[in-house]
Amino acid sequence: MIKIINLQGDMMSLVVRSKVKATIKGMRASGDLYDALDKKVEEILKKASVRAKSNGRATVRAQDL
Repeated sequence: MIKIINLQGDMMSLVVRSKVKATIKGMRASGDLYDALDKKVEEILKKASVRAKSNGRATVRAQDL
């Protein structure tokens, strides 16, 4: 699992909570939504990275999603 660690040693999310809240405007988000969304984004990025590598590239492109 890929996790980003900031300088204080805390794990950071791949998604920005305030942006999620703005996107689902008018709705509430359960506490586990952010963890699940973070895992889904991580999964998508890992698969895209594998696809790019299998195509001989070191750059992940939109088409890899």
